Amino acid sequence: MPRIVVRPLEESDRAWARAFLRDRASEVVAAHGMLLRPPELPGFVAVVGEDRIALLTYRIEGGAFEVVSLHSGRERIGAGTALLEAAQRAARSAGCARLWLITTNDNLPALGFYQRRGLRLSAVRPGAVDEARRTLKPQIPETGEGNIPIRDEFELEVRLDG
Repeated sequence: MPRIVVRPLEESDRAWARAFLRDRASEVVAAHGMLLRPPELPGFVAVVGEDRIALLTYRIEGGAFEVVSLHSGRERIGAGTALLEAAQRAARSAGCARLWLITTNDNLPALGFYQRRGLRLSAVRPGAVDEARRTLKPQIPETGEGNIPIRDEFELEVRLDG
């Protein structure tokens, strides 16, 4: 297993982050009725040697730490887990009561990943992606992982206050 170092996203990483997220169609994210721009947010970068291999971006609002994006260019080596652990430490340091995120109903790998790491399903928003496609981001595909229709938002969270 390669040695993964996690560090804060720096201004010198912004061009890389934009390209990295563009390759994953995540430069602009529609979630909970808003458009978010992950390359402009604070975050963490996972590095192996000199290579940046994964990125997590977040925002803090109302005492809650929202993971806006989490992507890895090299899966199953621990980069996503390391980033999520760094996010939890940062959330606790910021005094947040919870860490939460949104994924879509088709993203079964993400649902499994997050639940294995202690996050729990906290809300389901039926039709939220359909609405975002109509009003915010028409380029959201109709189908996703496994040809599953993308319709709903799933919110997952971990409580940090106890």
